[in-house]
Parts: sequence; C-alpha cells; structure tokens
Amino acid sequence: MAEAMSPPLFPDSELSECPVPYQITQADIETARDVREHLLRDPHRPGYHFVVPEGLAHPADPNGAIFWRGNVHLGYIYQRHGEHCWGHVSSHDWLHWKHHLPWLTPTADSPETGIFSGNCFHGNGEAVFLYHGTEQGNSIATASDHWLEQVRKSPANPIVPVQDESGRRTGSQGWSSWDPHGWMDADGTYYGIFGGHTASVFKTRNLHSTWDHVGDFLAHPLEGVDLHEDISCPDFFPMGDKWVMLCISHELGCRYYIGEWRNEQFYPEYHEQMSWVDNGWFAPESLLDDKGRRIMWAWARDERDRETEQPASGWSGTFTFPSVMVMDKGRIHLQPIEELQDITYGGDNRRLTLENGSDVLVDGLHNRQIDICAWFMPKDAHRFGVTVCRSPGGEEQTVVGVDLREQVLFIDTTRSSETLGRRTVEKAPLPDYQAAQLQEDGGMLLRVIADNSIVEAFAGGTQAMRRMYPTRTDSDMISYWAEGGTCELDTAATEVKRTNHH
Repeated sequence: MAEAMSPPLFPDSELSECPVPYQITQADIETARDVREHLLRDPHRPGYHFVVPEGLAHPADPNGAIFWRGNVHLGYIYQRHGEHCWGHVSSHDWLHWKHHLPWLTPTADSPETGIFSGNCFHGNGEAVFLYHGTEQGNSIATASDHWLEQVRKSPANPIVPVQDESGRRTGSQGWSSWDPHGWMDADGTYYGIFGGHTASVFKTRNLHSTWDHVGDFLAHPLEGVDLHEDISCPDFFPMGDKWVMLCISHELGCRYYIGEWRNEQFYPEYHEQMSWVDNGWFAPESLLDDKGRRIMWAWARDERDRETEQPASGWSGTFTFPSVMVMDKGRIHLQPIEELQDITYGGDNRRLTLENGSDVLVDGLHNRQIDICAWFMPKDAHRFGVTVCRSPGGEEQTVVGVDLREQVLFIDTTRSSETLGRRTVEKAPLPDYQAAQLQEDGGMLLRVIADNSIVEAFAGGTQAMRRMYPTRTDSDMISYWAEGGTCELDTAATEVKRTNHH
C-alpha cells in the first residue's frame, strides 16, 4: 500500500478560502490598477497569444499541458519571490484562459529551490506531474479533482535524485536527473525520458518509488545530428505508426525526431529543426485533445533587452499560438487551430495581379492583430509575400514571404522596429517535394498571424516565427508584394479580437 500523500499545496480551490498573507491596503489596490492599466496601454503586449499575466518570466517554458474533464490545462514557468514555479491556467475554448493558483512551487517539506520543466499525463484515473525540482531531482505530484488544483507531491520524491548517496551528481554517471517527460504504458508501466546531453530512459511499476534506469534513449545517431546535442524539454508521443520526440537543444531551439519506440529505446529515422537563425522558438509542449488532435505551444523568446527594455515594460513571457501537428510525407506540419476563426472579424478580401516589384498597401485595414490567408499563384515571380505591422511609408515593416529560388519561407525583421528587438531574417527550408507540388497545383497558401510583437508564418509544409516590436503608432497596415515577375493572388485578411484580460 502506498504511503499517504503529502497535504495539498493549497487548502482549497476557492480563492476566498485561501489564507490571505496580509491585509490589502488602498495603496495595494492603486498599484495593482496602475500595473493593469500600464499593461493595457503597452502596444507590444500580445492580444490573443497567451502571455504570463504579469512580471518578467525567464524562462517562461510551457509545461504540464493536459486535456482533463473537458478543459485544456497548461502550466508555465515563472519566478515567484525569486523562485522558479509553475503557474496554472485552463481553458474550454483554447482562446480564453482562467487563471488558477500556482500549480507547483517549492515547499518547506522538501529541499527543492525551484520547479523546472516536466509534463503532466493520465495515469490510473489521476493526473500525474513528472517535474524537475532544482537541487532535489526529478519528482512526482498528482491531482484528480475537476480543476487540478488539489496537487500533492509524492512522499517518494525525488524519484531520481540529482546526486547519489556518495554525493556524486547524476551527470557523472552518463545520464542526468533533468528535464523529465513521463507516460503510462498500456501494461501499466510508467516510463520517463530524462533529458540532457545523453537522454536516458527510466521506468517503474510503482509510481511512488525510486525509478529504475533502463539505458540510453537514442539507439543510434542520425547523420548530420550531433548525438550529444542536448535533448531538453522533451515531449515524446505516438503519431500514427511512428513516435515523435519534440524537444529543444539549448543551441538550436525547437526541433523534433521521428522514429520507432521498441524494446524500451527510440530508433530515430528523421530529424528537423523548427528554429534556424537562433533558438528563439523554445521549449515546446503538446497535448492530445478530445478530438484526437496533437496541439503544441512553444515559448517565443523575448528579444527586447533583458536589462533595460523588458523591466521597463513590466512583462515578458509569450507563447506561440496553439497549432495542430500533422504528419505528412514523414514530416511534421503545423497549422493554427481552427478555433482562431471564432475571434476574427471584419477584414479585407481581394484578388490581385502583382507585377514585378509591386507592393500593394491595403487601405482601410489598420490592426496589429491580424490573420492572413493568401493564395499565391506565381507566373514567373520567384519571391512573393506580405508585410505586416507596416507604416504607410514602409519605414517600419515585417516582411513575410516565400523565396522559390532559395526554397525557403522567411520572416525578415530587419526593418520591424526603429529601436527595439533584433534585426534578423529567419529562413525555414521548404521540403524538397514542395516545388513539384507548386508546379502541379499552380499555387501556394501562405498563412500569417501577427499579434503586436509576434508573427508566425505557415507555408509549403513548414513554419517560422519571430518577435518584432514596431515603435511607430502608424505601423498597423499590411501589404502584398512580388518580385522577379508576375503573381496572381487571392487573399483574405481578418482582424483578431483581444482575448487576454490585459
């Protein structure tokens, strides 16, 4: 019989019954109001992408995503009283988020000094959290109430400590108690992937016990991929007849492997980056919803100066918009969830013939929260696309497009802002088969969603993301352009409502 679980982190799900740390004063209320109004006025704060509610979250990894009793639950790392914690939000529609009390925090009855990455999965009728407790090791917590607010840490923690009885750190043994991801197999065995430079497999039949080391996660290297490039923030799941390892390396950002899981080891067959110019697309997290969709988020890293510009704004910590993952021709394709259309309105529909060098500005549509579906049919144009968050004269603009000669989808932020952010060109390679498909279909769909300081693009089976920080008040227009020849265009651009409270 398992030992009794430790008390819940918080005594009750109702805020009114939680202990109040001090008497709230009028000065506190005025300060809270000032902060809220400051955030509402900030032109760079996203309106419909999830944002950590207040403060500077760094890291701001999404964690613990799970579909539970009709609701999506999502955790996020933030810093509370100088300690890393998991925040907790839930949603019934993927768009509007209910904020809960913190999910996981360091507690007095453990040596944890912070809560780092992990996941949440279904196990024997309860939600199981597998997470990394800093200075403690990989650990377990569980919850089974409707809102997953009654979280209890296991008395067996850490299931794998960061150091052994002799004081040696686990990394010296060829594996690390680091960035775990767990699941329960069909036969009731619990498995965990522990990240690091040499990702490893652990397992147990008893959740609340010390887990056993099985061996290396990767059965063999892949050509062109460094076997010891760290696998951190792992997210491992079946898709069709394959398994996918969605993860990061700290140098490359988001990436994924596709392969087979057999004999308690992963046999990779394919690997692809999801971030190219830097590691700005970071810490992916996914879940399987009630419709059978695999949906992912990632941390879109802030590119404002961390010492000056971020503190002055009072906020940092933005997620990419939830996107559906689909496997096609042995690769992962992403598209924004269809629920986005529930918060779009107005807009501009048109058919155009774009000549070489043309740049058609859309008058009457002024918004930095935008969703564009543009079907380009190039005759002899080799580059085409859209600009968003553009000033009338083009002094500020973020250029999104496809280059058929380079075979890339790109986002150019070199003129996105007169003063803020990085000036880069992200180039996502188009798959080899895309040229043949373009020739057969005669066109390519470019999907672009922009939200004040983040832009995401999807085309030809690949995707790209960048942060951008326009400073001009009139940088709120879009345009369509083509280079190298003529291009036909059929496009629909809609505005997107704000869903964030502030």
